[in-house]
Amino acid sequence: QVQLVESGGGLVQAGGSLRLSCAASGLTFTMYNMGWFRQAPGKEREFVAAISWSGGRTAYADSVKGRFTISRDNVKNTVYLQMNSLKPEDTAVYYCAATLRRSGLPIQGREYASWGQGTQVTVSS
Repeated sequence: QVQLVESGGGLVQAGGSLRLSCAASGLTFTMYNMGWFRQAPGKEREFVAAISWSGGRTAYADSVKGRFTISRDNVKNTVYLQMNSLKPEDTAVYYCAATLRRSGLPIQGREYASWGQGTQVTVSS
C-alpha cells in the first residue's frame, strides 16, 4: 500500500522560505514520477511542480517558476519542495502525489494515483 506523508508546512512571512518533504513508502520509489499540487480555500487543486523518477526532468507551474525547486532523494524515498520568496497567494494545502513513470511529466492531478494527506502552508503579508 502506497503511503505518502508530507511535512514541513507552517506559517511564514511574505518573502520567507519553507521546505516541504514527502516521505514515500509501500512502493518502489524509482518506478514513480512525483508531483506537488496545492489547493487554496475555495479554489480548485492546481499543479505546482513535478519531477521524473531519476530527478533528471522537472516541470513547474508558471506561478512558482524561479521561486520553487523540486528535488528527490531516491535513497531516502523522499521528494522535496523548496519554496523561496513566498507570497500570500502561495497559501494553500500542499499535497504530494505519485504516478508510475512514463515519458513526459504529468501535470494533471487525475494522472496521479496516490496522494498524501497534505500540509498547510500559510504566508502572511
